[in-house]
Amino acid sequence: MRESRLPLGGTNLFQEIKAKQAEALNKGVRLIKLSIGQPSGPAFGSARLAASDAVMSGQESMHEYQDNGSPGVPDFAKKFVAGHLRHRVLGDDVDYLPISGIKPMLGLIPLACGAGLDVVATTTRPGYPTPRDWCHYLDMEVLELATNPENMFLFDKKDLYSAVGLIMMNYPHNPSGAVATGEWLLQLCEYCAEHNIRLFNDAAYAALSYGPDSCLLSEVAPSFPNLSWAEAFSASKLIGNGTGWRVGAMVGSPDFIGDIKTIKGNTDSGFVAPMAAGALCALEHDQVSISQVAELYKRRATLLCKILLDAGMHLALEPRAGFFTLWQAPKRAFGKEVKDAREFNFAMIEGDGKVGVVGVHFHPYIRYAVASADVEVIADDIKAAFAKAEVSY
Repeated sequence: MRESRLPLGGTNLFQEIKAKQAEALNKGVRLIKLSIGQPSGPAFGSARLAASDAVMSGQESMHEYQDNGSPGVPDFAKKFVAGHLRHRVLGDDVDYLPISGIKPMLGLIPLACGAGLDVVATTTRPGYPTPRDWCHYLDMEVLELATNPENMFLFDKKDLYSAVGLIMMNYPHNPSGAVATGEWLLQLCEYCAEHNIRLFNDAAYAALSYGPDSCLLSEVAPSFPNLSWAEAFSASKLIGNGTGWRVGAMVGSPDFIGDIKTIKGNTDSGFVAPMAAGALCALEHDQVSISQVAELYKRRATLLCKILLDAGMHLALEPRAGFFTLWQAPKRAFGKEVKDAREFNFAMIEGDGKVGVVGVHFHPYIRYAVASADVEVIADDIKAAFAKAEVSY
């Protein structure tokens, strides 16, 4: 019999939301899309110009397989990582790996810890589900660590237990906008080194931190010689809209990076060198544009928070990075009880009128993004939509 042989799983969250959007559009509802986690427009001109020069290069190394290296862009990974670090210069007890963006690597991280890995701890509740989904496909047990307003979306190491062999975390955090502090990372690294737990951080939003208290794993982990760790960085949100460029880099302890290299080298041919050249050029020579984009997201998020707070919404955490805002799902909207964040999101999409607001639900929260939405331009529409909703808790 011909049928799926994959393990059973629920409907993809984002596909479900897109289907609800289509229904609303067919009913004539005009949508305010605060669900999109992709910057609008192209990548920075500085990145595009450097990439175009690299494409036209006659050097064979710029056009060949890059594999686990970057012959077209020498020392790319080391330079790319260094461009993200604010407080530390890494020493010799680390290794580097160029990657085709972070997302394709997430399935390799648990694989690099061995097929017999017992439990993988993740920051996926709430959070981007890919690490959890990969472990599901690999038949690995997942511990979704408690992250909530009470702990500032920084999980407590007390929630870990002896069977955990790997932590896959994401700081700065999507969807809360929480950042990891140096003190919190210090305690976590100490615990993981003592208990032989490998530690991985997805730092895709590292360049979009607002405040000085944001700290990276790479700025703390090297102080622990017995810690097995890795951190990944991406050009996707760094260079404006670089989501299609598929360029990034990893750094970590030689043992962990070495295991990732083994699997990646047997399954992957590397990134596109000209795009890497463009991304690195922007990182090294166009910090003005990077800072301007980070400030733009901060202004938009601040304005959106004011609008929604005035409308009675409850903020889960004041965002400190990225372009996401996370909210407690209300108990009532449009004069009715709502049972969960999904029902509230779909009620807002339908709009009870001509205008609907699209978010992403991670019960008991709902995420609204400002990556593509010019909040200042559509502020009145957002106010009107939430005024009709009359939310309450």
